[in-house]
Amino acid sequence: MREYELTFIVQPEISDEGCAAVREKLDAVLQRSGALRLLYDDWGKRKLSYEIAKFQKGHYFVLSFLDAGKAVPELERILRLEDSVLRFLTVLVNEEVKDIEARKARAVDEERVQAERRAERAAREAEEARARELAERAREEVGERGEDVADDADDEGGDEEDSE
Repeated sequence: MREYELTFIVQPEISDEGCAAVREKLDAVLQRSGALRLLYDDWGKRKLSYEIAKFQKGHYFVLSFLDAGKAVPELERILRLEDSVLRFLTVLVNEEVKDIEARKARAVDEERVQAERRAERAAREAEEARARELAERAREEVGERGEDVADDADDEGGDEEDSE
């Protein structure tokens, strides 16, 4: 068995459901050809090196799998036909994987580490979003208080004009 890595870039505005549909198509091809999927790695949205089809960002995915080579042409055909896929590249990582079970175990470990990283990233992004929201509220409150102070000053100035 050979180990392959298929990297593909999906348009940035495609929903999570759309990305999942592409991944399901690829999984179906792997299953039909008898290949063994090791792991999917979602790199998220990133800036492209150069503009592709008027897109400056793309959602990156990496699919690692074991196969004798039969699935690669079909996977590439599916990606070529998929309108939401901007680019793809299949790379032969290892010419001959001797211990398939050890490679599967390593893939499970990699997947666990990736899940931990995703959870940390999600927590960090949630914290940053809360901080931005609090800062925005504080700016709004300061703006409202500033308007109130200005209104009070106008009211006080108006009273003095009436008394003269």
